[in-house]
Amino acid sequence: MKLKKYFRKDSVVREWVESLVIAFLLAMVIRTFAVQAFKIPTGSMRMTLIEGDRILVNKLKYGPNLPLSDKRLWGYGDLERGDIIVFKYPEDPKRDFIKRLIAFPGEVVSIKDGDVYIDGQKIEDEKNRDIHYYNRGDYGTYNQIVKVPENYYYVLGDNSASSMDSRFWGFVPEEYLIGKAEVIYWPLNRIRLLK
Repeated sequence: MKLKKYFRKDSVVREWVESLVIAFLLAMVIRTFAVQAFKIPTGSMRMTLIEGDRILVNKLKYGPNLPLSDKRLWGYGDLERGDIIVFKYPEDPKRDFIKRLIAFPGEVVSIKDGDVYIDGQKIEDEKNRDIHYYNRGDYGTYNQIVKVPENYYYVLGDNSASSMDSRFWGFVPEEYLIGKAEVIYWPLNRIRLLK
């Protein structure tokens, strides 16, 4: 009788361990290939994102990176100007940054009087309409023309006065893209889809 009790306890423990292992593996697959949560540490994207916001980043849209490789799986969508993207910081790839996508490979960027110009045309889309971009750094001085190299992107923070972005350190390599920021899920009073 005591032996039966022991086996029942052992099987319950084994079921719990199996469930936890499966849940952990499933969470790691989802985090690696589909969706990842991030916390905003600085005010470089104010007022779109503020310090402490917790966001979900869609890795499937552009295609997730394969672990331990510089290869990427196919995504279901394309990058669009104005997307808020998360990427590995080019000067320290162990850190993740979040900025707004401004220019694509081969495009020419300049910042004049607070506005961004791509190939000589002022950006007029609603995602950039109310943002004043300051002329700063080695890649963003007044009337400076910067050509984005192939397989790289030019990104800017919405809080241009205090954002370390492409104006200072240059371009984001395509293989450093992590995904598109889609939603603020915390705090409750800031829950919203991101534009």
